[in-house]
Amino acid sequence: MLQEQIPNPLLKRAFLTPDRPAIRFKDREFTFKELYDLAFDRAGRLTESGVRQDQFIGVLLKNHIDTVVILLALQLLGVKAVILNNRLTSEELSWQLNDSGASYLITEERLEEKVKEISAVTCLTKEDLNQTAFKSPEIMKEVHLSDVCSIMYTSGTTGHPKGVLQTFGNHWWSATGSALNIGIREDDCWLCSVPLFHISGYSILMRSLIYGMKMVLHESFNEQQTLQDIKSERVTIMSVVTTTLTRLVEELHEEALPSYFRCMLLGGGPAPLPLLEKCVDRSIPVFQSYGMTETASQIVTLSPEYSISKLGSAGKPLFPSQLKIIDEEGNVLEAFQSGEISVKGPNVTIGYLNREEETKRKMKDGWFQTGDIGYLDDEGFLYVQDRRSDLIISGGENIYPAEIEGVLMSHPHVIDAGVIGKNNDAWGQVPVAFIVKEGSLSELEIIDLCYQKLAKYKVPKEIYFVDELPRNASKKLLRRVLREYLENE
Repeated sequence: MLQEQIPNPLLKRAFLTPDRPAIRFKDREFTFKELYDLAFDRAGRLTESGVRQDQFIGVLLKNHIDTVVILLALQLLGVKAVILNNRLTSEELSWQLNDSGASYLITEERLEEKVKEISAVTCLTKEDLNQTAFKSPEIMKEVHLSDVCSIMYTSGTTGHPKGVLQTFGNHWWSATGSALNIGIREDDCWLCSVPLFHISGYSILMRSLIYGMKMVLHESFNEQQTLQDIKSERVTIMSVVTTTLTRLVEELHEEALPSYFRCMLLGGGPAPLPLLEKCVDRSIPVFQSYGMTETASQIVTLSPEYSISKLGSAGKPLFPSQLKIIDEEGNVLEAFQSGEISVKGPNVTIGYLNREEETKRKMKDGWFQTGDIGYLDDEGFLYVQDRRSDLIISGGENIYPAEIEGVLMSHPHVIDAGVIGKNNDAWGQVPVAFIVKEGSLSELEIIDLCYQKLAKYKVPKEIYFVDELPRNASKKLLRRVLREYLENE
């Protein structure tokens, strides 16, 4: 049977709307035709350097127009881009490059100190490519939807990370599902301050190509620059996580966002209800979503008409996707029963690179078992509670750390909070909290707050004030490090 093919996304977009604005970076704007010309030139220089179709090529770059051009050049060449997190250590990067079998690593001079300790592959800097001769590249005019486009390694909070295979079909259906949910307007413009090495950032790039939508790219998040560009570039959509949304709300003070701004797409884990309530009060349009590297960005999103009535929900699955909640035996659970979130759809990964057993373990009859805990209400709206591995069972009751952390973060003097379970002879486990505070804040104040918001068995039995919480390069809380702290106490 013939595999489904589509035109190469950049090639097709440059043909359809060559003069339409594609991307703004700093003070320069590029049309889709200009973007294609730059990517074609870079593809020729990569060809001269030895890069060939179907190779795995590591990409270690910061947010920049050059990064966009190189990622699109790799798509033109039919190369599988192993997109690396530039916050990782040299040792972690070396491991991922070895694991993926990358033929080259494309990087930049700003990362020289990190890269010089990597000996696994031949390094090509973007600066060197500027001086490389041009050799006419063989462009992939069509791509199979089943072709692997990109590989991103999961965060790996325990053990080694896994390379998630993302096909052109995954990216296509992710963009299509998002458009069917939040819509596409002719004047849409998406601001990207999240890293391009994350699926949240890369998916914005893919949507730009597929929708023909302008993208405003920032090197990193800055609340002042963000609010300035929302006005000057007439941004309508932005992807945020809880931390960045909190900073934006604080920076706005009493000022309102422009009327044309229509969507803060919130991902990266459950958000504290007090923050969502504050956004509702301030008329900031926040649409909570749920997704992961394995689903090529969001797979569940709360539609605009439910943003208030279903506050705190991640929403319903995108149109091409499905969702169910299962118990440990794989049985489908009823409404309001907590269990593992299982998803299915054409935007879900085909598996993990060189991890057949892990792929089989996570994929059951086409359903991907996420390892996350949540429940569906009686109308089918998803409420994400926590990671399965982080579940605390105390006296037979299930306790989800994210719920407690949301309460802790609602206190104005709590900067960051993390909750884990501690072994207890009487209850099996009890929750304990690690808090980063500012100003004067006592343990008693924290406990009193928790008693007001939580059932007694959910209230942390111990409070530890720390200078900072351990987080990995993707800013995910390393609960295992907190457990080691308790063991060594």
